[in-house]
Amino acid sequence: MRINVVVASVLALAFAGAACGGPQSRVKKGQVQNTIDQDPTRKSYLETIGIGASDPNLPSDTQRKSLARDAAIVKAQYEMLAMVKGVQLEGGVTVSRAIETDSTLEAKLKESIKGAEVIKSEFTADNGCVVTIRLPKKRLEEMMGVKFK
Repeated sequence: MRINVVVASVLALAFAGAACGGPQSRVKKGQVQNTIDQDPTRKSYLETIGIGASDPNLPSDTQRKSLARDAAIVKAQYEMLAMVKGVQLEGGVTVSRAIETDSTLEAKLKESIKGAEVIKSEFTADNGCVVTIRLPKKRLEEMMGVKFK
């Protein structure tokens, strides 16, 4: 129970002061933009992006796009996991540190992140992909058994 309070405090700090808005486009004229501004925390969800590519020698556009999208989703999930794990507690402890004392917490966190919604997939002219994923904070609360402020 103590660990859930610690995690709730960490995540509440991470989400404080966030703003709402839809996913912005990351691809212009078939190219990934040179500058990508991100605001990973929103009022009711977390959001990350992933950029993926595939083997250009695959025989069809569909195969190249499919594999690039899969790679982008995995990268976005990794970014989200790293973001949540790095959140600092008031005492300087991170979620990553809290996971060390509660082995089930990491499994719950990973399961929650794998369930994040793909809200935008954008393909580049060379069949790369930029994916935006979103995880509702309420779902994260339920999966991890915590309550945010």
